[in-house]
Amino acid sequence: MLAIYKKELRAYFNSIIGWLFIAFFLAFIGIYFFLDNLYYGYTHFGYSLYSVGLIFILLVPMITMRIIAEENKQKTDQLLLTSPVSVEKIIMGKYLAVISVFGVVMLITCTYPLIMSLYGEVNFAMNYAAIGGFFLMGCAYLALGTFISAVTDSQALAAVATFIVVLISYLMEGIASLFSTSARTAWLVFAFLLLLVALLTWIMMKSKIVTGAFLVISQGAIAAVYFLKPTLLEGSVVNVFDWFSVEARYADFVNGILNVADVVYYITFVVLFISLTVQAMKKKRWN
Repeated sequence: MLAIYKKELRAYFNSIIGWLFIAFFLAFIGIYFFLDNLYYGYTHFGYSLYSVGLIFILLVPMITMRIIAEENKQKTDQLLLTSPVSVEKIIMGKYLAVISVFGVVMLITCTYPLIMSLYGEVNFAMNYAAIGGFFLMGCAYLALGTFISAVTDSQALAAVATFIVVLISYLMEGIASLFSTSARTAWLVFAFLLLLVALLTWIMMKSKIVTGAFLVISQGAIAAVYFLKPTLLEGSVVNVFDWFSVEARYADFVNGILNVADVVYYITFVVLFISLTVQAMKKKRWN
């Protein structure tokens, strides 16, 4: 795993991608830090980080699009899959490398509350809780981008798909507010989402039996709930979308609240998509 990690880390810093990622991230954070914290005098750095959350939509695809898709395109993934290193260690080495590049940004960002303390009293616990939450949110988005890169051999397609998925995740709260709270709307929305999950199952497993079974059982279950107990679905779209929103989970960190549920959510999100990435790679080894 260490060899994979070092190789990927060198690849980021021997090319312009890693440097551009760090430069753009620090530039956006620096602009909001200057305006909100230095110019207007706000002592909470979390507000600045919350404002730059949108930058994940642009920078996550840039840093993760090549992480596995490039291996798939050049067929070097076959060398990795036939090596004595386990798939789990290969994926973790690649993921930790991209996290390390993001970690450089966060380490530099950790100096900003210290800079603010030169001009007045600063609540360090609240500020560093916001920085920690921002790091966890970034880890979640990067795990998502890594998974998308694993299911395609095109860097451009991986970048576009990651951009769209991260954008939807960022706007999920606003999207949820557009839907009616009726049970019928919830049934249609969940039926469509389960269809997308079935499509993802097919892409990863290429099994008609497994995909068909999942589709029949899931669609039957949601239809049964709608016809037998529709009240369970009323208002559920908003609740589910809010719960799955990566961005919404950061709100408590901004307010200086270290909510264990939010920390567990981000860690679970990372574990889920890294596990899916491993399964996507293992499928190639089985083939």
